[in-house]
Amino acid sequence: MNREWQQRFLRQTGATVPLICGPMFPCSNPELVAAVSAAGGIGVVQPISLTYVHGHDYREGLRLINRLAGGRPIGFNALVEKSSRVYEERMIRWVDIALEEGVRFFITSLGNPRWVVDKVHAVGGVVYHDVINRRWGEKGRDEGVDGLVAVNNRAGGHLGNLDPRALLDDLTPLELPIIAAGGVGDASDFVQMLRHGYAAVQSGTRFIATTECLASASYKQAIVAARAADIVTTQRLTGVPVAVINTPYIRRLGTSINAFWRWMFKGRKTKHWARTYFGLRGLWRLKRDQRREGSGHDEYWQAGRSVETIREIVPAGDVVRAFAEALRTAP
Repeated sequence: MNREWQQRFLRQTGATVPLICGPMFPCSNPELVAAVSAAGGIGVVQPISLTYVHGHDYREGLRLINRLAGGRPIGFNALVEKSSRVYEERMIRWVDIALEEGVRFFITSLGNPRWVVDKVHAVGGVVYHDVINRRWGEKGRDEGVDGLVAVNNRAGGHLGNLDPRALLDDLTPLELPIIAAGGVGDASDFVQMLRHGYAAVQSGTRFIATTECLASASYKQAIVAARAADIVTTQRLTGVPVAVINTPYIRRLGTSINAFWRWMFKGRKTKHWARTYFGLRGLWRLKRDQRREGSGHDEYWQAGRSVETIREIVPAGDVVRAFAEALRTAP
């Protein structure tokens, strides 16, 4: 284990367990985020989920999470892509409010994190950046981030193309603490990732199958029932590969986008329009499916290969405590 990196992560975040509940659209409801932080890990707010999906005023939502977490630290996910001026201004406001409400741990995704780094460092906070390979890790390091979230090919939702060991080897020369994101469904997976040399673990799928998560019962049961072989990737949901459970709906939808959208995503400017289109379509689909809850007609469920070791729905705090105990007793 890389105990130096692990201890640095714990000092930076204020967590007592090197475990992050990753930001998830649409699954990051306040009760889930807070439960993980209250148990000693660190829950990360996904602002679009907080406001558009779960219907909270943004500042009041942060205050609710802080109350439920009993004052334990929480994190914030800043998606820093430049999709539109309105979006950028909204994200800047959200980051500013998060800082005003005491958040000091930030995870940046999908763009240049420099402006977040500058704001967060000015008040003594830390920024980790989502990456899938060394090229993006170098960009994050050069922009001043404090650590990297290494998204591997076992992750749910958007994922990378390297396995956890290869990705760690790729990023280690950058000399920043590295978080494993993807492939952790139980305590033994957690300890194994730390043994590889990761500073901490970020888990998403495991925390969907918890009592605090407000995902549908059918979604949670699908995770418990699925195995690693049931996970496929499709571009048809967001335009880029997303790991999901292979349901009849996904088989009807397909896995590839057409030549026009591939061209749009390759362009330096057009990719932002493409992301906006797929993002808005995703929000529309979510609202439609919420109205149809229980119909099973067009349900799709993001999940990673960690489903292989997820066997039951339990409280999020129990997950954190089980992982902590496994780490404490590991040889």
